[in-house]
Amino acid sequence: MSYTGPDFDPPPERRSRRGPLTVALAALVCGGLLGWGVYAATGGTDDKGAGAKAEGSPSAAPRTPSPAASSPAGSASPSAEDGTSPAARTPSASAPAAAGPLKGKVVVIDPGHNPTNAEHTAEINRQVDVGTHRKECDTTGTSTDDGYAEAEFTLDVAHRMRALLQRQGATVKLTQDRDRPFGPCVDERARIGNAAKADAVVSIHADGSGAGNRGFHVILPGPVNAGEADTRAIVEPSRALGERIAGNFVRVTGTAPSNYIGGGTGLVTRKDLGGLNLSTVPKVFIECGNMRDSKDAALLTSGAWRQKAAQGISEGIVSFLRG
Repeated sequence: MSYTGPDFDPPPERRSRRGPLTVALAALVCGGLLGWGVYAATGGTDDKGAGAKAEGSPSAAPRTPSPAASSPAGSASPSAEDGTSPAARTPSASAPAAAGPLKGKVVVIDPGHNPTNAEHTAEINRQVDVGTHRKECDTTGTSTDDGYAEAEFTLDVAHRMRALLQRQGATVKLTQDRDRPFGPCVDERARIGNAAKADAVVSIHADGSGAGNRGFHVILPGPVNAGEADTRAIVEPSRALGERIAGNFVRVTGTAPSNYIGGGTGLVTRKDLGGLNLSTVPKVFIECGNMRDSKDAALLTSGAWRQKAAQGISEGIVSFLRG
């Protein structure tokens, strides 16, 4: 998702620096973050500033997908490139949690945006309180140049994650599953995780930055105590969750941290996002790649790569929940 709109104004701090990922490595946990260490050994990347949107911008409405773009978007039918069975790809909101190491744990997956937000511009433009200020309810998200919508990407990855986490025994809830006309609003997305007493919440997104800007980044909540927002209790556990996800994402997908934000660490702290500000449980966002870069877009539109992305994020969650 690009950096304009409801939950994504341009990041407050932008620095330009080069060098190895020394700071990132110092913060990362061992074990599950082996992949991160392998990447770090090759040297760092530049922090060139932010992208163009965030929880989505009404002005960046996704284009109508072309057949070529919509085909790999992950319909419910299996495909050779996915490497998954039909059961692994079929949404199963009512399926009971299996016995496993995450039995008793609750995970909320927040697929960014809603595929039909663009049909409800008045509703998603409504202002909501995010603690520090007011923002639009939600946005449309971005898309690849070929028209594959971010909202389709986030739902597909969310479905794959749900299947993986349920097999680990977790109870999994989605904030939306194409089961409502728009939204939910960013404040409601936070409340859904809070009401579920989630052990971990992850908001799935893809960025809409400029061509040449590549890689993923995980957005962490900063300390906020204003209005209804008080993140002080979740800052540290959310960072631990984000670090585990980042390390496993590198290891499983082979994707490098962002070359345009985060100083090569793949971690960015924000204090202006309603989805984080209003959360009372550990929560992070992940921008899985940049939809407006042709190389990243080729990954994001691949069902096989989306399965790896879902696996990397899920394994980060499992690592966090198992300590």
